[in-house]
Amino acid sequence: MSSFYSQILTSSYWIDTKLPKNPSCGSLELFNLQRSSSSELPSHCHIDRKEQKPEHRKSFMFRLHHSASDTSDKNRVKSRLKKFISRRPSLKTLQEKGLIKDQIFGSHLHTVCEREHSTVPWFVKQCIEAVEKRGLDVDGIYRVSGNLATIQKLRFIVNQEEKLNLDDSQWEDIHVVTGALKMFFRELSEPLFPYSFFERFVEAIKKQDSNEKIETMRSLVKRLPPPNHDTMKILFRHLTKIVAKASQNLMSTQSLGIVFGPTLLRAENESGNVAVHMVYQNQIAEFMLTEYDKIFSSEED
Repeated sequence: MSSFYSQILTSSYWIDTKLPKNPSCGSLELFNLQRSSSSELPSHCHIDRKEQKPEHRKSFMFRLHHSASDTSDKNRVKSRLKKFISRRPSLKTLQEKGLIKDQIFGSHLHTVCEREHSTVPWFVKQCIEAVEKRGLDVDGIYRVSGNLATIQKLRFIVNQEEKLNLDDSQWEDIHVVTGALKMFFRELSEPLFPYSFFERFVEAIKKQDSNEKIETMRSLVKRLPPPNHDTMKILFRHLTKIVAKASQNLMSTQSLGIVFGPTLLRAENESGNVAVHMVYQNQIAEFMLTEYDKIFSSEED
């Protein structure tokens, strides 16, 4: 009998000394542990897990509410954007009110000339005048590239219709002026040689007889719209002055043909052989330059 009591006391003492001191375990749990044998001692207390469940619920509800709030905010933003887009004035309206000005670069040649009440864009005349004043004998004129950042600055000023003085020191590099002029022709919405004339000029340059080729070219040039015709005439007349100084600037008719061919004429749909088109583009520009006097001979300056 005494050994039985001794076993009970020993078991209780072991539980008291080995049980982790966890304040989250209640007295009831401790009492149950003391009544159990040492082999049935649980590894952890379950009350902690039960107490954390309400917190998990609160966190989940917060995330759910936050997600719904985000969705609502996004829907409001989308709704406002749709209203703004539907109410915004058209480009034509802004242009009529003078809030947006028509740009020089990237426009149609006819549009630029009509706005300026001329058949040759003012910017083209300005560039040609500057080159003929201080660039005819410059090595690689029209072939050497100017500083692109400065060219873009000049482009911006022209588009904003600000006062332009190409004699200003910031435009002292003549390659910037020639680069801007080439960019103007390259960015026209339709090339100087209209799309509808491209194939006809290609057929003309293919002719073997030189006289027939000249007559065909002259006939095509006469049928061009006035802005295209007059701008083409003043440009090629200017380029003949470049060729006249070829011994100094090293720019031959072939060199200028390579530079201006793809810039002045191209097919509306380039799905064909681009390399073949480029050959014809260069040849047409070179021939127009070489035979300038004959092609424009019957016309008054």
